[in-house]
Amino acid sequence: MPDRILIVEDDPNLVLTLRDVLTQEGYRVESAIDGNTAVKTASDGGFDLVLLDVVLPGQDGFAVCAELRQSGINTPILLLTARAGTLDKVLGLRLGADDYVTKPFDVRELLARIQALLRRARSEGVASLNKYEFGRISVDFLKARVARDGRPIGLSWKELHLLRYLIARRGAILSREELLSEVWGYRSTSTRTVDMHVANLRHKLEDDPEEPHYIVTVRGQGYMFRG
Repeated sequence: MPDRILIVEDDPNLVLTLRDVLTQEGYRVESAIDGNTAVKTASDGGFDLVLLDVVLPGQDGFAVCAELRQSGINTPILLLTARAGTLDKVLGLRLGADDYVTKPFDVRELLARIQALLRRARSEGVASLNKYEFGRISVDFLKARVARDGRPIGLSWKELHLLRYLIARRGAILSREELLSEVWGYRSTSTRTVDMHVANLRHKLEDDPEEPHYIVTVRGQGYMFRG
């Protein structure tokens, strides 16, 4: 499933340009034109990154960033600022922004920074997951232990890695291509490897592998973990 990006910018021409560029790169894009709308939209959840202009009607970008972080929203925030001063950049980072790009910017640089933040967010989300329980299953990723009702279940290292990634991104639709890239570390036109490992996980973890409750198939798109 493509990453969702929220553009917060009050210049309609720039919004149109950014929307076109990001859509062509395969992202799903929504936009907000003022700070108050941005806070509400971002707080509703489901975004993978917020592209946030500093100068906005209502709350400025700094205030938006601070409010989102104070409310527990950890979505990566990339500031767009026309202010080249070091103090403004430092302020944005201290308030919780993850990175910034100074206007006017090179589109290639912007895309590279977006990609880097999304990669980092996925890696940190997986790395911070140490233990998890769902249904009758308990998982300790630090000790590489999986159990059903307290009885050990044998998972391979790759099955454990795949399970960790699925759980870390629970609720999101994950394409086979993303799983192949993020879990196996390579890209290929064949995604049969992913299907085989998912089938193995279902056989070991689901009460009914033929009618899975946790690792579900989203027809035509990929897999999703519910739990």
